[in-house]
Amino acid sequence: MIGIYGGTFDPVHYGHLRTAVEVKELFDLQELRLIPSFQPPHRLRPGALPEMRLRMLQLAIKNQSGLQVDTRELAREGPSYMVDTLQSLRAEEENKPLLLFVGADAFAGVTGWHRWQSLFDFAHLVVMNRPDSQSVILPEFLEQRQVKSSDALKQHAFGKLYFQNVTQLDISASKIRGIFAEKRNPAYLLPNDVINYIQQNKLYQDIECK
Repeated sequence: MIGIYGGTFDPVHYGHLRTAVEVKELFDLQELRLIPSFQPPHRLRPGALPEMRLRMLQLAIKNQSGLQVDTRELAREGPSYMVDTLQSLRAEEENKPLLLFVGADAFAGVTGWHRWQSLFDFAHLVVMNRPDSQSVILPEFLEQRQVKSSDALKQHAFGKLYFQNVTQLDISASKIRGIFAEKRNPAYLLPNDVINYIQQNKLYQDIECK
């Protein structure tokens, strides 16, 4: 099975990385692909340039086996629609199960995504919940696809919905950008190599980056 974990990674931090390592182990993934978006459709333009966010991501996972950076959304440019990304991955991976990992907050707005129902034509959707998350009422389309065991994800290449509790660190990229803008110490929120890169390139200096 191959995992897909998309985001702006502006910047990548330990919240992203802890989740990535955890789901790779929980689902015994062959690999987990971290896919930085060129332009997220529902958010403002990222504070760092695409090539800089890519470099920070590369630095962050350079010593972690099984995690890979996938640059297809950066190469495609324009709005980064996940359904297009999954379609291209499906064409490459044929019958392998693909697992798209999304946070609970992102999942709450999934019905507003571009061609959201077609996501299930190419991959499974795994929602990463906090351990104390409350159950949600799903529309019929999603309820019909929900499975209670992760074993079902191995038996099909795509089309299922599964909820998985994960350790979620209370870290956000927006808070980190604010810390850099205010020239405070970001230690232990993101890897040192990423901190050094941000400081060397004077990223997130403007208070508006918060």
